[in-house]
Amino acid sequence: MRHRRRHPAVLAIAAIAVTALVTTGIAGAAPVTVATDFDSPLFGLAVAPGHRLMVADAGAGPTEVRGGSTELVAGLAGVTDVAPIGRGEMLAVTSEFAPGAEQALYRVSQGRVKQVADILEFETAVDPADDGVESNPFDLARMDGGKTLIADAAGNSLLVADEQGNLDWVAALPQHVDNADPVATTVAIGPDGAYYVGELTGFPATPGRSKIWRIEPGTLHAKCGISPACTIVGTGFTSIIDINFGPDGTAYVVELDEASWLGLEIGVGVCGTVNACEAEGTWSCTVHAAGLPVPTAVAIDGSSIYVTLYSLEAFGIGPSGDAQVALLP
Repeated sequence: MRHRRRHPAVLAIAAIAVTALVTTGIAGAAPVTVATDFDSPLFGLAVAPGHRLMVADAGAGPTEVRGGSTELVAGLAGVTDVAPIGRGEMLAVTSEFAPGAEQALYRVSQGRVKQVADILEFETAVDPADDGVESNPFDLARMDGGKTLIADAAGNSLLVADEQGNLDWVAALPQHVDNADPVATTVAIGPDGAYYVGELTGFPATPGRSKIWRIEPGTLHAKCGISPACTIVGTGFTSIIDINFGPDGTAYVVELDEASWLGLEIGVGVCGTVNACEAEGTWSCTVHAAGLPVPTAVAIDGSSIYVTLYSLEAFGIGPSGDAQVALLP
């Protein structure tokens, strides 16, 4: 039986290869707040052309951070991630975080919003993981050639959309031995062109059980855990919520809370972590920043590393504070 999460925030964030060697560390200087004028909750972060920072503010829509202030690009409540295409143009994905929000992919151009793909309809028709119809599209990664990868957290799958909005599935993640859902919260394209998918890991949310999967470029219809095109490159993480690569190929892996999303939800969270991981060979990791209150996303612009913090403040989850984008030291 699939675990049905009790809170909308948990729905959002609700075979061994090489193990990631995550070392403990102490957080250094405090993050510097960049902007706080959000409706929240906050999910995805992305860098658009011209070094513009875009935030998926699910309370309002895609939002640009500019010089410490924010500007709503388009009204699209329920947005969970954005993938910039050019100036004033991007793809955005939504889920059920606002009244009337759909599980769908949109194109945003000069403030105008057009739905290009109904992701729930695809999940209903195909159900790639063959585990019952549920969809919570949560993260995007733009590919060369115009296609876009979509991590469907509730669908436990990775999808791909072409520029016309036609959907197909790339891979389905297997349940854990304790029947915990993998919960695919994030996808990023590595310097090798492969697709890297991170797990939040569902109930009982045992710490240290979240994995990172590597999927060969061009893969379609892979059953991870069975297909040789889909392998585990990192283990030992807790509640992965985002992965993004820096210009030097370092993978920055965000753990929502070291006590797991469930620990955070029931009030025993101990804060989250951003890990810097060597994405070749051993996938060994070191702590870049720890003690972060409810981080949900990371974006890298040159040597600058940005995160969302206090991101679920609108749901009353985690320590009290203004939902914000911050710069890590």
